[in-house]
Amino acid sequence: MEIVEINGAKLYKWKVGPSSFLANPCEGARLMNWYISMADGMTRDIIYWPENAPYTGAKFGEVMGGNPILFPFCGANYANGKKGFWKSPEGEILPMKMHGYAIDGNFELVQSYDNGFISRFLPSRDAAEVYPYSYDFFVKYRFSDLSLSCELNLVNNGSVKIPWGAGIHPYFTMPWNAGASRRDYRIIHDAKKACNILEDGSFIPAGVEKNCFSDPEICNRIHTNLKTGIIKFGPKSGEEDITVKFGGGGKPDVGNCFVTWSKSEQEPYYCVEPWMSLPNSASEPKHFVEPRSQKSFWVEISLI
Repeated sequence: MEIVEINGAKLYKWKVGPSSFLANPCEGARLMNWYISMADGMTRDIIYWPENAPYTGAKFGEVMGGNPILFPFCGANYANGKKGFWKSPEGEILPMKMHGYAIDGNFELVQSYDNGFISRFLPSRDAAEVYPYSYDFFVKYRFSDLSLSCELNLVNNGSVKIPWGAGIHPYFTMPWNAGASRRDYRIIHDAKKACNILEDGSFIPAGVEKNCFSDPEICNRIHTNLKTGIIKFGPKSGEEDITVKFGGGGKPDVGNCFVTWSKSEQEPYYCVEPWMSLPNSASEPKHFVEPRSQKSFWVEISLI
């Protein structure tokens, strides 16, 4: 591991085998870039970071790149039909930002080591007011030659149970083969259902049959009822697949889902996002951490 300074930002870089990982552990606990060195001397970006994007500061959390952390809830939330709010189990109507408050929040680096780091969320005043619990939230990364794991750990320090529905939002470089386009890439999964969320927070069913990244129907599609929690995507030839696994690929927890999304057809990335719960899950949470206990949600991303 080495510490590098780029445009005033203190960043951490790990090289593990052919893989290099760049992160800002104290701003969003954001993994910014993962690339591998090829045998021919070229490099291939796995996790995308846009050129000329800020490495720190007020706009850092808005960058469409890296692996943003979504906490305490993913997506948009609604309370009594009003977007941007949630209803707590205690009956309070409270604000809730899209994707929560960790995505652009401050963290402290708890530990860095040869193949990863642990950061702890430092809630802002706003975050503490709208998610009024006594807790510690940790982001833990472990890096390997051709893979990484990201664990989100919530520790309940209080006397009431805490609802949560966290997730990650990785931006994968696509296409990654010279001369290719999205139409040359497909996704394989075992989700039995899919849906889209409307502006009022309601859901409409969507098909699960389409699997080509050039098909507009898979954009902003939420995949549910996962059988194994193993997702593969890559060239239609079947070579060079990226594999995403919920908790190592065993039976997913209730509510686990993943979202496929890109801002437009022209973007050089596509997001495949593992979430604990559907969007708008805050007011009807599926996951709780009991008092004086802790729970984790973790995801593995690999090239093997």
